[in-house]
Amino acid sequence: MTSLPRPLRRALLPAVAVVEVVLAVCFAALSVTGLVVAPFDRHRRILRVGAFAFSYLAVELTSLAGLLALWTVKRFHSDAWWKEVNTRLLGWALGAVIAAARRWCGFTVTIEDRPHATPLDDDRPVLVLARHGGPGDSFVLVWLLINRYNRCPRVVLKEVLRWEPLIDVALSRLGACFLPKQPPPGEDLAVRLSTLAAGMDGRDALLIFPEGGNWTPRRRIRAIAHLRAERRHRAAAAAVLMVHVLPPRPAGVLACIDARPELAIVVVAHTGLDELVTPALVWRAIPFGRPMTVRWWPVAGPPPDDEARMRWLTTEWSIVDEWIDSRQSPTTSGGPAG
Repeated sequence: MTSLPRPLRRALLPAVAVVEVVLAVCFAALSVTGLVVAPFDRHRRILRVGAFAFSYLAVELTSLAGLLALWTVKRFHSDAWWKEVNTRLLGWALGAVIAAARRWCGFTVTIEDRPHATPLDDDRPVLVLARHGGPGDSFVLVWLLINRYNRCPRVVLKEVLRWEPLIDVALSRLGACFLPKQPPPGEDLAVRLSTLAAGMDGRDALLIFPEGGNWTPRRRIRAIAHLRAERRHRAAAAAVLMVHVLPPRPAGVLACIDARPELAIVVVAHTGLDELVTPALVWRAIPFGRPMTVRWWPVAGPPPDDEARMRWLTTEWSIVDEWIDSRQSPTTSGGPAG
């Protein structure tokens, strides 16, 4: 699914806001229903989901109003001011959504910080390579980059996410790169990433999900079959051994590094809710009984040899897989099945 042209998306924002107001009223009514049936619903899932959805829409509508207000005064301020205020507004919005998820759904985040400084603490741009899995992981990682590490996130994400108004408007202002499922004829998407990396400065953090999508067992099996169909037997054999991640795609990552060889590189692993791969599993897991545990660590850049460069990211991802495996519970993550 491709997004509409930018001018049309912006013209439709008032209509989208009206739809979201209607939805917010509906979810408020669902919350009231949840209160009524609470004596018969031990986990109060109807109340929790209704209240969280209402909170999310309220935050989004408030944020869109704030983004509009900033746009009206943009011409009176510098580019640095524009970047800072939009970053802070996005950080507030994500923090409010995560707080609502914590209050209503038991969603919590635990950070395993290293005992010494990492590239995230420096005053130079950094490339952040994150695994992708579980509900809300991208929201959490962007929120952490802004509020914990004082970074301006420049995110690489799917173009379909432009249909979410807050993501579209806020991240577009911060230089996000929305990648289509199928590139236009003759266009190399890696060039977009090279351009994005080349334009980084200050405390920018370029956040990439090398797997290209949320981990699920079914996607992992399909990815291994695809590697075998392309006769990439060594990569397929490595992917078979990595149970908790998808085989990473090195082309975009290497394009960013080639554009800015001096970039510090950080790998992000997380686990806790990644086994909740369907709406039904998420529903049964509410309220969540396990936190989303996040760990960052710096890595050296790829070696110069072409073949070793292609294996470099797979090696780093095998470390992510081992870290996740060391923290897996023998029971299904996410709390009571109820």
